[in-house]
Amino acid sequence: MSFEWPWQYNFPPFFTLQPNVDTRQKQLAAWCSLALSYCRHHKLYTLDVLEAQESPVFNNKKIERKLSMEAIQVVFEELRKKGNLEWLDKNKSRCLVMWRRPEEWGKLIYQWISKNGMVNSVFTLYELINGDDTEGEEFHGLEEWMLLRSLQALQTEGKAEVFSMDDGKGVKFF
Repeated sequence: MSFEWPWQYNFPPFFTLQPNVDTRQKQLAAWCSLALSYCRHHKLYTLDVLEAQESPVFNNKKIERKLSMEAIQVVFEELRKKGNLEWLDKNKSRCLVMWRRPEEWGKLIYQWISKNGMVNSVFTLYELINGDDTEGEEFHGLEEWMLLRSLQALQTEGKAEVFSMDDGKGVKFF
């Protein structure tokens, strides 16, 4: 299945931050939506800011337009404010992209656990994200850092407990 670009992507002014406040807010919302949709489609969890400008999401070669580095930073800052992005370094050169927040992943995982009658079961983190049972589930292949955050959100709600084992971490669902 190929990625479906929004109509704005082929509209040259979309690649220039608009001066009008209302227009800019709508434009930033569209950029945030596009970036998150693209990352979700390609299962991207980390982005390098310098590489981002050459990435298809910010560089439309068909119309020969690309978003400036300053504009990309504005989009990333907007994503950070919404809780969808977290910087990995002080220089803001690499970031974690959360196209689904940890609480949302936790809810999805817990729904799967409940639906399959696995409450009060123990799993390794590996089983949850790479196991045969989770194949075809949206969280299958989830990066471990995001899985841990998701499980910590469930732990806060009293629905799970994360623990350490000899060869890694495990989780029990309640």
